[in-house]
Amino acid sequence: MIVDCAVYEAGRRTRTPADLSDALAEVRAAGDAFVWVGLYEPTKEEFDHLTEEFALHPLAVEDALKAHQRPKLEVYHESLFAVVKPLRYDDAAGSVTASELMVFVGNSYVVTVRHGEANTAAAVRELMEQRPEVLRHGPVAVLYALCDAVVDEYLDIAGELQLDLEELEEKVFDPSGGGSSGTAAVIYAFKRQVLEFRRATHPLSAPMERLAAGAVPYVDRRTRPFFRDVADHLSRVGDACDALDRLVSDILAAHLTQVGVRQNDDMRKISAWAAMAAVPTMIAGIYGMNFQHMPELRQVWGYPAAIALMAASVLVLYRLFKRRGWL
Repeated sequence: MIVDCAVYEAGRRTRTPADLSDALAEVRAAGDAFVWVGLYEPTKEEFDHLTEEFALHPLAVEDALKAHQRPKLEVYHESLFAVVKPLRYDDAAGSVTASELMVFVGNSYVVTVRHGEANTAAAVRELMEQRPEVLRHGPVAVLYALCDAVVDEYLDIAGELQLDLEELEEKVFDPSGGGSSGTAAVIYAFKRQVLEFRRATHPLSAPMERLAAGAVPYVDRRTRPFFRDVADHLSRVGDACDALDRLVSDILAAHLTQVGVRQNDDMRKISAWAAMAAVPTMIAGIYGMNFQHMPELRQVWGYPAAIALMAASVLVLYRLFKRRGWL
């Protein structure tokens, strides 16, 4: 459905057009005006009218309707088509949720299509209406503002993920809780969130570089510096994402090493106790055999001597294992 539709002249919102065809003709005649149409998960029938009015490419329309696209930038005959993925990070649940935002930029029009919960387009529209000096640059300024807002969200999420990773690192190396059975699952779940973060940020680098270089229509020397700034911020996000991925892999490896060390310690303790139990069992087994001619069998001090020998053997083994750190 259409969430918002407005005409902007000289960077300021003037009216909501009753007819898109007339409005488009008027803004093209004015020269410094454009139409911005915002949609939320439209159906094919709802989008058909816009496709006809703005002469949108059918392949781009198909991508906008089906969603589930990678971030990208496509250049068609009369328009640009960009896909970005706004992200939301739920700190309580520890999950990264991706939405999708498709942007059509053409001669005197912008069409934004949103899929998912993140309402980045509405927030950017509200902000840009307070900055007419930016909107004065035309439809490409809307594309810049949307990309800038999305990448700024990436920077914030990278910071939150870094804080959560530090907490996870403390938990892993905490002697009292690092070896719990659920720690590996928590680390792996965090790694999946970093992967989701990478899926949204990494493919956007190439489109931003193209926009920063001005190698696409509607991006001129006045707007290239803005996209260069976004590309610079995105490179910082990429570095942060790579660092997060390496750190969480190192933490997982460290946790698995800790688990292995603890298992070795447990096995040594079990082996030590088994050895201490084996010696008196062996002595008792020897003297429990039913032979008539056995030393000390009929001696009065035989039983106390056997018990003393068992106790002394266990004590010697205990002190030996304790000195070597097995107990």
